[in-house]
Amino acid sequence: MSEPITVLLVDDHAVVREGYRRLLERDPRIIVCAEASNPEQAYRDFARLRPAVAVVDIGLPGSSGIELTRRLLARDNSARVLIFSMHDEGIFVRKALEAGATGYITKASAPEVLVEAVCAVALGQRYLSRDVTRTLGSEVSVGEADALNALSPREFEIFTLIVGGHSPLAIGERLRLSAKTVANLQTSIRHKLGATNSAQLARIAARCGIAN
Repeated sequence: MSEPITVLLVDDHAVVREGYRRLLERDPRIIVCAEASNPEQAYRDFARLRPAVAVVDIGLPGSSGIELTRRLLARDNSARVLIFSMHDEGIFVRKALEAGATGYITKASAPEVLVEAVCAVALGQRYLSRDVTRTLGSEVSVGEADALNALSPREFEIFTLIVGGHSPLAIGERLRLSAKTVANLQTSIRHKLGATNSAQLARIAARCGIAN
């Protein structure tokens, strides 16, 4: 019998993690070796256990799942990360793949899709759920979307927090960044997107299909 696929679950909701664990462990090939509720805990668990697959949500306290993906790949370039998110917008998918994720599926997917995705990613195979594939295939390249692609992972993370109504102070506390760093990143974001204020950023987000 081949070695089981060890999985690290990263989501900030304990009830959600429990559901994922039960779903995955119905398959005898999969063992959930650890659960983490935040990026720092996930990073420590990954370094200690070296799971075959990390299943990561994008919306995490402290920093995003995309930033966590980047950190995991920086530590181990063979790390295999499957993003499992409520976001199906193309920009989130592209940023996750750019950060090094091997797969991306949405929480609207059927339960068996998560199991299938974990098994595929464990083998190093790229896996995208059907709704994500449709979204990427139907997108029209426009100037603003291209500008969003030019944002760094950290800039994109801050951009989504700004358009979600978070203040600079709240963003700094959430991401553990100084006020000066947040201000500098905001300036860079506005310059790249050709915006002068948060309202214009929100309109760009809406036109690019990014929900607040």
